[in-house]
This record gives sequence, C-alpha cells and structure tokens, in this order.
Amino acid sequence: MKRIVFMGTPDFSVPILHALAKSEYEIVLVVTQPDRPKGRKRVITPSPIKEAAIELGLPVFQPEKLRHNYEEILTYNPDLIITAAYGQLLPNELLEAPPFGAINVHASLLPELRGGAPIHHAIIQGKKETGVTIMYMVEKLDAGDMLTRVIVPIERGDHVGTMHDKLSKAGAELLMDTLPALFRNDLLKETQDESKATFAANVTREDEWIDWRKSDVEIFNQIRGLHPWPVAYTTYEGANLKIWWGEPDNTDYSGDPGEIVKKNDNEDFVVVCGNQKGIRITEIQPAGKKRMSVRDYLQGSAERIKTGIHLGE
Repeated sequence: MKRIVFMGTPDFSVPILHALAKSEYEIVLVVTQPDRPKGRKRVITPSPIKEAAIELGLPVFQPEKLRHNYEEILTYNPDLIITAAYGQLLPNELLEAPPFGAINVHASLLPELRGGAPIHHAIIQGKKETGVTIMYMVEKLDAGDMLTRVIVPIERGDHVGTMHDKLSKAGAELLMDTLPALFRNDLLKETQDESKATFAANVTREDEWIDWRKSDVEIFNQIRGLHPWPVAYTTYEGANLKIWWGEPDNTDYSGDPGEIVKKNDNEDFVVVCGNQKGIRITEIQPAGKKRMSVRDYLQGSAERIKTGIHLGE
C-alpha cells in the first residue's frame, strides 16, 4: 500500500482529502497551516483540512514555516506527497525525498494562472473555461512538469463559489484517475511553456474596488469573480457599499460612469458603466449592516438609494 502525505488548508482541499481517504492508498500524515484568528471576534480556528483530518482519524502536523520545520514529515517515509492549496512552498529537500516525488492539484489550466487565486482571476478575466492541472512540484511557484489536466467550463451565472465547488470535485476525480498510472510510471510529463505563463496573485483590497469607468461586462466579471468572497465594493455618499450581485441590463444610458440612473420598482437599481451600459444591482451590504437584497434594503425607505448619486466618489 502506497504511503501518502497530504498537504492542504482551505475548503477546496477537503473533497480531495476525502477521495484519498476512501481509496486504496494510506494517508500517513496530513499537513496544514496553523490555526488562525477568524471572524470579527478573532477566534482561533482550525483550517477546514484539519477539521476533516480529525474527523477521519488522521494525524495532523501544522508547521508555521515549513521551510524550517519539515523533518518530521520525512519520518513518515511517504511514497508520495500530494498538495492542494496548502499555502506554502515546499523546500527542495521535501520535494526530492519521496520515491514518487511531490505533486500538486492546481485549479487552473497551467501555465495560465499560477498562484494563490486562480479561480477568482479566471472569472475576473472573463474566461469561458478553466480547469485543474496535476503537476510535479518544484521550488518555483506552480512551474513543475504537468501530468494530467481537465477542462471545466465557466458558465455565465458562475461565480467563485460555484466554480470553487466544481473545480474541487474535478480535482478529486482527476487525482484518483491519475494516481494508478503515476505509481506504474506510465505518465508522460509535459514541460510548461514559460512564454505562456500568467499569474493569479492573492486578491487585494485594490482588486475589490469597482472602477465604474470599466465596461458593464468587466464589472459584471469583477462582481462574480469576487462573490461570495471577498466581495466587490464601492462607496455611496462616502460610506462603503459592498456589491454582492449585479448583472448587465443591456441598455444604453446617458449618465456618467458610477451614476445611479434608475430604480426598478424598488427591486433593484441601475448604475452606468464606462461604455454607457448599465449594471442592475440586486444585492448589497451597506456599511455596518448585513448582506441583503436591494428590495429588502429599500423597504425601510425608498430614499435610501437615490437616482443621480454617483457611486465611488
């Protein structure tokens, strides 16, 4: 029975760990990030992978800096290391130790979208498809030789949440299909074309800010590429306003970019974009309040949202 060390941290990794746990392989250790503060009260919380590992009765190791604290992993004598959104680069000593090396389940079609937020950036960039690539790991970020891949379409109504779930499931299935051939040494490695490499850095606060001078399609892709986390935002009369959802309404308007030009029976409101097309905003979160539909927000007072106001000023 092949011995596997699994390394992962967020929800994306959990279906992959569960698939391994149901397989013929032995998970000898699960490595994940240390418990971190979470939420407004900053409660110290274990990662989703730690919680899953405990439920499965698997040993857990949580080094703060893997590069300086990896020797314990070697004591488990793994035949293979598998990572999926672990969050730290592996030192070369760890990559070279297992007989079958170390592989990564990455949520993009490499060499495109290397980095920590490939799902967000695939949607923000308006891609029609993305996927999962399984590759050998090297010390350079997501640059190792590719083994297998699967394409996953991005539908118009998809957002980070739906694609996260689709890609996690696809990654688990692809891994289970890949491992038998890998252990038989039947897989052909494909070197990544560095000239085609693009990067998907972790989302910053600047990425969340809506620039209403962009087109309606670009802003729609930004909204869904940040939904349901970390969520796009603008300002309304100087106060932050999160935009949880909105869609192009395919109508031309004469207002300025960012101007609220229309309210539809207090169900939603329309904001002008840089190409004079409108975005129909349906779900928001005003400063200091919870997420809610525009309809619910305007039930308190229809004057809470006024036409003629410019968002983002």
